[in-house]
Amino acid sequence: MNIVVTSLKGGVGKSTTSIYLSAAAVERGYDRVTLIDADPQASSAEWLEMWPIPGITVVEAPSERMATRAMSRIDGLAVVDTPPGNERITQAAVALANAVVIPTRAGGVEYSRVHATIELIPARIPRGVVICAARLGTNDLEGAIAWWKDQKVEIWGVIPERVGIAAGPEARLSREGLNGYDAVLRRALRGWK
Repeated sequence: MNIVVTSLKGGVGKSTTSIYLSAAAVERGYDRVTLIDADPQASSAEWLEMWPIPGITVVEAPSERMATRAMSRIDGLAVVDTPPGNERITQAAVALANAVVIPTRAGGVEYSRVHATIELIPARIPRGVVICAARLGTNDLEGAIAWWKDQKVEIWGVIPERVGIAAGPEARLSREGLNGYDAVLRRALRGWK
């Protein structure tokens, strides 16, 4: 199964989402979890190189050809971290996806970029928005949730702003983040046998 994490906008939490989804899959007992880092910045691969998570294999595939080849060869569960603004890699990845997770933030220019991303996803592929770095209890968050519901876009998760990938000496994933992304993973896995 290929779960593609994508958004045409940068800085919305794609790498964080990819790492947490992969870690949640390992915690669920998946024994073959591969994180395919299709972003030339290689943020996911770099983080996992510094702080490896047992059970996750990393494949760097920073081009359309490399990403599709890696996705076609994976046996087990793959999470694909795509680059921002690269429609070619995004289209190639979503064509092979079983589910697409679209990280976003609450408000601002996010809506148009998410809609542009959704337009690249074939209708047969399940997709859901994950609101990352959410300030819980704010009008911005409540407005974003109402907006997506009104647009008939499924919200697969709301992740608090305190959840991230640490860059300090302990560099641990938070329990709250793992629990939140486990719920997103369950939504993405629906229907996969």
